[in-house]
Amino acid sequence: MPHDPQAWIDALRLVPHPEGGHYRETYRAALGVVRDGQPRTASTAIYYLLRHGERSRLHRIRSDELWHFHAGDGLQVHVFADDGHSVLRLGLDLAAAEAPQQWVAAGAWFGAEVERPGGWALVSCTVAPGFEFADLEFADRAALVRAFPESADIITRLT
Repeated sequence: MPHDPQAWIDALRLVPHPEGGHYRETYRAALGVVRDGQPRTASTAIYYLLRHGERSRLHRIRSDELWHFHAGDGLQVHVFADDGHSVLRLGLDLAAAEAPQQWVAAGAWFGAEVERPGGWALVSCTVAPGFEFADLEFADRAALVRAFPESADIITRLT
């Protein structure tokens, strides 16, 4: 297993993602569903690689998103929802409260980062109903800081 994130990016043919990091869609269900009167794909999946110093910009989508850890270092997913700010720790170090799978509820603001200097994380994200770029909304820094002033430093870092 390569320890160089660029080797993973090259081998998996990942490309830059608009939110940060690198990705490639790997699955788009043939099964369709209807959401708000519009046809949608039932589910989608991507590979996603994030290196320390990069960020998954705070954003939200209209579907639940399931995160699966594959390789590298632990990844922290910051979630901002009605009940406040929480951190989902994705990885294999169970003693450090990491888990190999986490999920973010539809409509919550979220973004991710790798804390360890020089670190990186390879994950997959599964979205149901399937992801469409039309559903992607990036956070407005000022509005989110007003809503969560105690987390202004995290919001600033991830917007």
